[in-house]
Amino acid sequence: MAQAFSVRTPGQGLHEITDRVARVVHDSGVDDGLCTVFIRHTSASLTIQENADPSAKADLEAWLNRLVPENDRLYTHTFEGPDDMPSHIKAILTNVSLSIPVIEGKLTLGTWQGIYLWEHRRSPHTREIVVHVG
Repeated sequence: MAQAFSVRTPGQGLHEITDRVARVVHDSGVDDGLCTVFIRHTSASLTIQENADPSAKADLEAWLNRLVPENDRLYTHTFEGPDDMPSHIKAILTNVSLSIPVIEGKLTLGTWQGIYLWEHRRSPHTREIVVHVG
């Protein structure tokens, strides 16, 4: 069973989608299997990360921005703005798909784990997520 949903991001940062993915798993009726989550974009990504302390998200965002800065003079792909090429690099360094085991009809995430859409662009975007459970 596969289902797609859209997420409107307010801009750069980690945006939790755990509940939406869990709903798809529940609706699938799959008791034991695998959930694959995929984002259909090249300037945003997915990650599983701590969902308890918001400072972890802020630190991750700050670290990735230091690792892949805007306005690098070596970038040639700059037509869409200074955050465009860095967003593509960030998507390569992170994940565009995740695999999460499903046991007894539930995602087997750890206590402090959440599923996040990681928006790498500064402006708002609508992102499409595809979830497959089987």
